[in-house]
Amino acid sequence: MRVIPLASESLGVRSLAVFVEASGLKILMDPGVALGPRRYGLPPAREEVETLHRMRKKIQAYARKADIVTISHYHYDHHTPFFEGLYESSSEEYAREVYSGKRLFIKHPRENINFSQRKRAWVFLKNAEPIAGKVEFADGRSFDLGGLRLEFSPAVPHGSEGSKLGFVVMTLIDDGSWRLIHASDIQLLNRKAVEWIIEKNPDLLITGGPPTYLGPRAAGSWETGIKNLNEIIRETNTQIILDHHIVRDKRYGEFFDELEKRPKTFAGYLRVEDRPLEAYRRELHRIEKGEKAEVPFELR
Repeated sequence: MRVIPLASESLGVRSLAVFVEASGLKILMDPGVALGPRRYGLPPAREEVETLHRMRKKIQAYARKADIVTISHYHYDHHTPFFEGLYESSSEEYAREVYSGKRLFIKHPRENINFSQRKRAWVFLKNAEPIAGKVEFADGRSFDLGGLRLEFSPAVPHGSEGSKLGFVVMTLIDDGSWRLIHASDIQLLNRKAVEWIIEKNPDLLITGGPPTYLGPRAAGSWETGIKNLNEIIRETNTQIILDHHIVRDKRYGEFFDELEKRPKTFAGYLRVEDRPLEAYRRELHRIEKGEKAEVPFELR
């Protein structure tokens, strides 16, 4: 099985997009990319916007190769919408390229879903169903694809139990000898997700950490995330790629230090420099103005 992380916070954007080749099939997971429209009261810096466009081009290139597309939920950093989006670098043309002729395995658009995502799912399906090869509602289901099994978790909370952000589904790819779980936006904060991961015992877990960058609004999430991920490590000994929300916090390296097995970011897995641009948006704006500011990565 070949795993290629495509876009994430450690690569400069909001995303958890991954490309997988296994048993002759090519799978594009959560093909979205976005920027936070406001952080520290500031819009995206120029460096972020330029990186967004590069990441969009990368996703489109891999979309052209893909046979299968999976969507864990309907936030715009996890699927490509059919509209012109400034902070999503999206368009109808891009969306058609991602979904046309593909077999889509998607979060159920009407069950276990909040109002906002239900609206987005309706718009998505209205546009995607006529052009997709086939659309499968994936929640809690398993699919035998001839030498490859795709299994999807039941809907689990987007973060803590009772989250107002709705639900997501996790994806297991099993080629008979190796297992990958893509656990998008569980934030390591709910028991249902943790127990499913432990039960499935993956060789590699790709997941997003807690949104500690939100400060008091995420009170306790640091401790809960550490506790739950350490439990997964002890019970499965899985290799871990950890990215997304946690990397919006400048202190994410300290979070990694508290784990019993140190994970890699997308950038680390690809053996390139971490570039957590959003976390350093204030500094990037100062640099744009010609002021002195330090960032722990190279500017392009």
